[in-house]
Amino acid sequence: MADAARDPNLAVLDALDSARTQMYHMKAIVIAGMGFFTDAYDLFCISTVSKLLGRLYYPEENLHIDKPKPGTLPVNTNDMVIGVALVGTLMGQLVFGYFGDKLGRKRVYGITLVLMAACAIGSGLSFGSTPRAVIGTLCFFRFWLGFGIGGDYPLSATIMSEYANKKTRGAFIAAVFAMQGVGIIFAGLVSMIVSGLLLRYNPAPAWKDDPDASVQKPAADYMWRIVLMIGAFPALATFYWRMKMPETARYTALIEGNAKQAANDMTKVLAIEIEAEQEKLARYKAANDYPLLSMEFARRHGMHLIGTATTWFLLDIAFYSQNLTQKDIFPAIHLTSDPKNLNALKEVFQISKAMFLVALFGTFPGYWVTVALIDKMGRYLIQLIGFFMMSVFMLVMGVMYENLRDKQTTLFAIIYALTFFFANFGPNSTTFVLPAELFPTRVRSTCHAISAASGKAGAIVAAFGVQRLTLQGDVNHIRKALIILSITNILGFFFTFLVPETMGRSLEEISGEDGNAGAGAGPTAGAGMGAADVSRDDSKMPVSSTEWQSSMHA
Repeated sequence: MADAARDPNLAVLDALDSARTQMYHMKAIVIAGMGFFTDAYDLFCISTVSKLLGRLYYPEENLHIDKPKPGTLPVNTNDMVIGVALVGTLMGQLVFGYFGDKLGRKRVYGITLVLMAACAIGSGLSFGSTPRAVIGTLCFFRFWLGFGIGGDYPLSATIMSEYANKKTRGAFIAAVFAMQGVGIIFAGLVSMIVSGLLLRYNPAPAWKDDPDASVQKPAADYMWRIVLMIGAFPALATFYWRMKMPETARYTALIEGNAKQAANDMTKVLAIEIEAEQEKLARYKAANDYPLLSMEFARRHGMHLIGTATTWFLLDIAFYSQNLTQKDIFPAIHLTSDPKNLNALKEVFQISKAMFLVALFGTFPGYWVTVALIDKMGRYLIQLIGFFMMSVFMLVMGVMYENLRDKQTTLFAIIYALTFFFANFGPNSTTFVLPAELFPTRVRSTCHAISAASGKAGAIVAAFGVQRLTLQGDVNHIRKALIILSITNILGFFFTFLVPETMGRSLEEISGEDGNAGAGAGPTAGAGMGAADVSRDDSKMPVSSTEWQSSMHA
């Protein structure tokens, strides 16, 4: 007890920071991660069926353009189908992020899943049979689907960061986000399986031989609806477990001011005795008693918020452009055939297969390399490497596009896959992790939401801007898009210097909630801190009785 009394930190926070990795952490990763699995599936499955919608509902658009091409949606319709969920996601991030700080993480966590499940089902329905009614219904439900997805970003990240210990916190948060890669893989896999099964029982001629028969109604109409509706199942599967999770101890103690409840909750899940220490909360409240819109926040964390928001914005312009325009680059690397030589379901099958292969060998590994190395290399270095390598590869693809496409297709495929690898072993993961660690508990969810919404603004730029450059598959437009994306990545590289390193430190130390300067001492405080520096800092800190108890349980 004497040691605990001398320890300036709350016992429950010390217990969280020093707890050994155990089953509860794994359960939290799975529960939060399944939300991100659903998010990615729902956002990216539309890429596998967007050309099918063009064949089904806008056949005249495929015939009355300069170069007849099946699967072409009107430009404005294409922008709506692809981009409306991103707009909803941006708005949902801001709304749910704000309420996550005001009402508690758990209280609004289940709402996002219910909304996602209901709207995934609704996306496969139609209020009428005309193209306008079908696309209108799809866009309505995909907007609200995105709204629910948006809430998952700040809440999942914040909950995981506040549960994790400081030694493996980066890996835990990155593992939650890595489920996005699994979701993208399943978006391609499910679309491939459904289209393949329907194709087997609904053979049809190629579009060039018989445009009407090649559409394969009604099987093709069922196909896209089934794929979109399947997105409801992973959300529903984890709803019960998400509701059983207790509120995070950091929110209960530091925001609600209930150290006893926080200690009780964490005693149950960490299986150790934790002292409540209600009297110590005053010091934390005094160090954390300033709103987001204040000069104190601007002084301590203003540059950090600019750094996390701008880097996420710039990253998502490139990341979503690559994903949304995959179907235009696939033919160049011979993953798909000329649409004129395919019927509707065969084209979906090829696009889905190509998306699956790129995600499996390019996207997926990068996420998990980040999980393995983020607490060894640090967030700062991984983000710099990722932005730089993405910029180099996109510049090479842009400058040498025709030569790579026509003469060096294997090299083109490798460079394209490496671009995805370094996006995910790089800023796509770290921009998610850093906002969950940098900011005080009182505004952590809101600041993560602002950063994530900035990212979705970049995704909207990709959907409504870059997507237009590649919609018709024009070589010069694709080259121009890739060079623009290279520039945005190098800008992201330089804006990373506004973001400090957070590896190996407690959330309270980083944010200054422990009464010290924390990361708020300057925009690059802690930047470049390596593992040796972290170990050296930790060795100077006294070992509290709580840490000793945790080590005994470990």
